[in-house]
Amino acid sequence: MSPIEPEGARGQSTPRRRRTVRLRTLLILLAVLPVAAMGTQVTVTAQRLLEQAERLRADVAAAERLGAPLYTLMVDLQAERTVTASRWAGTPGAEEELRDRREATDKAAAEFRRLAADSAAPFREVNQRLDGLAVYRQRADARSGGADATLAYYTGAVGAVIQVYQQEFSHAQDAELTQESRPVVPMLSATEMVAREDSILALAGPSRELDSAAFDQFIAAMGAQRYLYEAWIAPYLSDRDRRFYERILTSADWKTKTRIENAVVSDHKDIESGVKLPAEVGGWRSAHENFSVQMASLNVDRARQVLTRGEAKAAELRTEVAWLIGGSAGGLLLVVVVVVFTTRSVLRRLHVLHERTVTVAEETLPDVVARLQRGQTVDDAALPAVRGDRDEVGRVSDAFARAVAVSVDGHRQLAAERHGFGLFAAGIASRTGNLVSRQLSLTEDLQDTFGHDEALLARLMRADQLTVGMRRQIENLLILAGGEVPDPHTEPMRVADLLREAAAEVEDFRRIERQALDETSVEPHVISQISHLLAELLDNATRFSPPRSKVVIRAELVADGLSVEIEDRGPRVSPERYEEMNGRLHEAPPYSVLAQNAHRLGLFVVGHLADQLQATVTLRRSVYGGTSAVVILPRELLVATEGEAPREPVQPAQDPAPAASAPVPRLPVERKPELVLHAGAGLPTRGTQTPAPAPAPAPAPAAGPTRPALPERVPQTHIAEQLRAPRAPETVVPQDTATPEEVADAWADYEQGTQTVEEELRRDQP
Repeated sequence: MSPIEPEGARGQSTPRRRRTVRLRTLLILLAVLPVAAMGTQVTVTAQRLLEQAERLRADVAAAERLGAPLYTLMVDLQAERTVTASRWAGTPGAEEELRDRREATDKAAAEFRRLAADSAAPFREVNQRLDGLAVYRQRADARSGGADATLAYYTGAVGAVIQVYQQEFSHAQDAELTQESRPVVPMLSATEMVAREDSILALAGPSRELDSAAFDQFIAAMGAQRYLYEAWIAPYLSDRDRRFYERILTSADWKTKTRIENAVVSDHKDIESGVKLPAEVGGWRSAHENFSVQMASLNVDRARQVLTRGEAKAAELRTEVAWLIGGSAGGLLLVVVVVVFTTRSVLRRLHVLHERTVTVAEETLPDVVARLQRGQTVDDAALPAVRGDRDEVGRVSDAFARAVAVSVDGHRQLAAERHGFGLFAAGIASRTGNLVSRQLSLTEDLQDTFGHDEALLARLMRADQLTVGMRRQIENLLILAGGEVPDPHTEPMRVADLLREAAAEVEDFRRIERQALDETSVEPHVISQISHLLAELLDNATRFSPPRSKVVIRAELVADGLSVEIEDRGPRVSPERYEEMNGRLHEAPPYSVLAQNAHRLGLFVVGHLADQLQATVTLRRSVYGGTSAVVILPRELLVATEGEAPREPVQPAQDPAPAASAPVPRLPVERKPELVLHAGAGLPTRGTQTPAPAPAPAPAPAAGPTRPALPERVPQTHIAEQLRAPRAPETVVPQDTATPEEVADAWADYEQGTQTVEEELRRDQP
């Protein structure tokens, strides 16, 4: 019988089972996720395009509102810078012209400030530059701070204006618009470089003299404007703008400009204060006034084309968004329809497959397995057939059919092997049981022959008890192999005698206290089975409880039949462990489970016997903290006890000397109904309950001992008087008069029992 595990020994946590997702959910997700992703992508794309269109429209609106005033402001600042340089150089008539230029600049600045009052950061730099205009005008009038610083202020203001154009006309998100607007800022920068040349030449004045720094600035501005025209303007102009630009380059004024620049570079003269410019610079003013107007027209026209293209691009983006939303909505609707149709079709086929599989798994296959376990044949037509379908669901169905076929074949083989192994084990158990029975008969003969020798008799009784335990284990093998325990009984047996016979199967029977009434008996054909079942439970109770504690077995009639309760003082057991053990009592385990629990097969044996007897066995916690095993035998197995004559106790021999030399003869006894309350030190009975006939008188010692007929082993017949126990319950605790040898044996039994309990508990722990 399996050892009882103390409470708390099995503390392993159950791993959390991963939650599975239904196929319907997966199919829906398979449809929803792409649709959601596509919808999200369309939404993001549409939003991005709309934002780009709105940004283009805002840029175009800002350029249309501020572009012309800003360009006018830049031209007026350039003109004022040139006239300021002329006045600084002492050119005649510069003061009156400067007054007019300043009025024009103030008017353009006021208009720009009015329109850019609610604008963003790009215009803030221009406003800050304009705030310092009055200060630098005062410095120019007073000729303080140097001409370079004053001209640098105007240059910085113009640069801020060009920076605004660069930010407003830079559209990195649209390659086509960026390509078209690319020449705008370089054209403004090139115009600024030419205007710087104009202001530097004006600073030379009538003397045509420049310091080295101003001359270097002229050279730098000339090189920059030529580079911009060649590298950043001409290659990116449209055909129409390129033709207009070529007309400017071939005009007489532009050629005059180019000739003067070349003369300044090649024909200047170095003087002590710097350089002296050639006389050709006198024609610069008129030429600049003519080609600057043409360049301004080209710049304005180019800017207007960019604005027009930006407005058209914004309209294209809005149209693209409309087509995108409409096309995506149609595509999503088509995808949803296809997915719904496909999902319903797949789920319908899977539902049919599921119903067929459930039918096979819950009805067909269990019936087939049960028939195979009973040794019956199974027709292959009852199993699902392989249809050879080529689609996925059909292949799954065929795979399941193959799996069922393999499973049935495996069960056929296992059933055949189980049946063969059961026959083999039953044969081995039967032959071994016969040998054990012969050994028990030999032990009885030795007890009868040498019963006068108390020491030898005690050893023979010990050997007899071990052999009885060996026979019980062999019967366990026979029961688990599907065989039946041989039952030699032909007459009903009293419950009290049945409890005594079950206790006789237990090695530590002296600790068993029996309580039963004799008015009830059991049918003869189930005596051995009931005795074996109770012996297994008693053996477990004695082995897994303290060595000095008592194990109580009591029997009484209940509504459903006969209740037999076995109560021990063993260790505490958890409710989960009781549930596991009770489950083991109500199911027939396969051989694999038996092999894993080879050291604790008692519960399986009890379960087999309970099924055969239609009895119920329940393990639960006792009120004393140990375990209580309750066996309910059905009423059909019980009969009323017939009246018997009273049985007289066996009296020991009066003369110790003859008792020591010859066996004590067996006396006829009569039975009477009795209440068995306690088992003494004697060996309980085992065997038939037929009273033995009176033996012949004992012969003289000289003739040797004569073995009487022994159809029944009567308790305490061959035990010395000192070892016999009273039949009535003892009211006074006797004083312990054990010998040192008995104390040593008891202590050895205690240690052995403790080690057995510890070993069995260790085996049960994970």
